[in-house]
Amino acid sequence: MAGPLTWRGESTTADPEAPAYTLRDLAADAAALAGVLGGGPAHLAGIGVGGMVAQVAALDHPGAFSALTLVGTRAVAPGPSDDDLPDHDRATMSRLFAHAMPDWSDREAVAHFAAAGAEILGDDPETARAVAARIWDRTPGTAPAVQMANQLGMVFSRLDCAPRWRERLPEIGVPTLVVHGRRDRFFPVGNGEAIAREIPGARLRVLEEAATALPEPAVGAVAEAMLTLGSTAS
Repeated sequence: MAGPLTWRGESTTADPEAPAYTLRDLAADAAALAGVLGGGPAHLAGIGVGGMVAQVAALDHPGAFSALTLVGTRAVAPGPSDDDLPDHDRATMSRLFAHAMPDWSDREAVAHFAAAGAEILGDDPETARAVAARIWDRTPGTAPAVQMANQLGMVFSRLDCAPRWRERLPEIGVPTLVVHGRRDRFFPVGNGEAIAREIPGARLRVLEEAATALPEPAVGAVAEAMLTLGSTAS
């Protein structure tokens, strides 16, 4: 009789200066994890770039997932947006890029940097500070390049995300919930609205007071909507 599964908590790593790990590798990992965990297809959720990964996973591995939740994301890869989709708010991006980079080997400096960025985006700075500190603590080593890659998602932003997947969104056949903040200046709400239009039967939930992050007061309602979505898929 086999014993219980043992999780080592180790992932494949890549050189942050020259990442060779693609968005589709991440999608394949999600599908493989769903299969190893057992219990049938999983409800997959992703926020931001994670939402891009979730879309690709649902398209490339349709049997692995029973439902999909996409939060604050868009249907094209990092880089230039499609002409019909609203791009990042220019004034907000200018403020973000004008903000001096921290000493990536200094935990407190990194946490402060994250808090300042969240304030520019309209998110809760203290929540962002706490998340950045957790990411810093769990990163194996203090090398600035590695800390920067983890904190800013630089590995994701430099991925080769071809081929495009937006045109395949009508192929998604699982119940889908799209959640987007009305005040999102990074991926404006039109991106979520487009996803909801292009995935058959998708439900759109716009959070009027939210920006790029999911605010704490909305977590319960979003979780309930996800559970309801999941129950329709079972």
